[in-house]
Amino acid sequence: MGNAELRSIHLYPVKAFRGLAPREAVVEPWGLAGDRRWVLIDDGGKVVTQRQQPHLALAAAEPVPGGGLRLSAPGRDPLTVAVPRPGATVTVDVFGDKVEAVPAEPAAHAWCSEYAGADVRLLHMDDPATRRPVDPDYALPGETVSFADGFPLLLTAVSSLDSLNSLIAEGDQAQEGPLPMNRFRPSVVVAGTAAWAEDEWQRLAIGEVTFRVAKTCGRCVVTTTDQATAERGKEPLRTLGRHRRFGGELVFGQNLVPESTGTIRLGDPVTILE
Repeated sequence: MGNAELRSIHLYPVKAFRGLAPREAVVEPWGLAGDRRWVLIDDGGKVVTQRQQPHLALAAAEPVPGGGLRLSAPGRDPLTVAVPRPGATVTVDVFGDKVEAVPAEPAAHAWCSEYAGADVRLLHMDDPATRRPVDPDYALPGETVSFADGFPLLLTAVSSLDSLNSLIAEGDQAQEGPLPMNRFRPSVVVAGTAAWAEDEWQRLAIGEVTFRVAKTCGRCVVTTTDQATAERGKEPLRTLGRHRRFGGELVFGQNLVPESTGTIRLGDPVTILE
């Protein structure tokens, strides 16, 4: 375990859009700075993700000076969207969590709706310190999260993906593998650990920043979406169902909650504390 290190960092400015892979990132109490502070909702207020709209994988959002985003997608002219001023909020339904967020400008709604082929709106989480508590079954008092599925960060391991890809290669959907790590939309990817070692971790440090492992990550249909083409297959859920079924969940990766803040960088040592 002495040579475990941070192999890559991933953040997703708009939930469900393509990720960025910076060389370093600031860890805030609710996740990586700039990660999933924006979200799309449908006309009923429910969050829109690749579950319903696989082709959101092909849309990108890059931060611009001043805190806004530059949206781009196939067949669309790019659009720069400013962070909305504080004002009236809209209630977002994030898998049952009711979260208040501030709508972006009408041009952003129009741009996203035309790309999605449905009536959607783009919203911004103005205050991640107060808007959305982490699931109390797994959280300490006061812990919050952005528009991520449930927890501030998701950790995956290179060795575990290698093991999973070996299992896929042995199965009847072998032509779908090997899968890249972006299928799992992690926040941090570690290298130099034994396959599936992360199942046993309870606390760890990446560089100077410490994290608590909240729970394993149960996987959904988004993992079957090719992030480069938006096409869907059967893997990895078929193989996870055979080899990584824990209770009612198909598991790959571990959900983390920061215990401290700071900057993490590629190559930082990963230390298992408990």
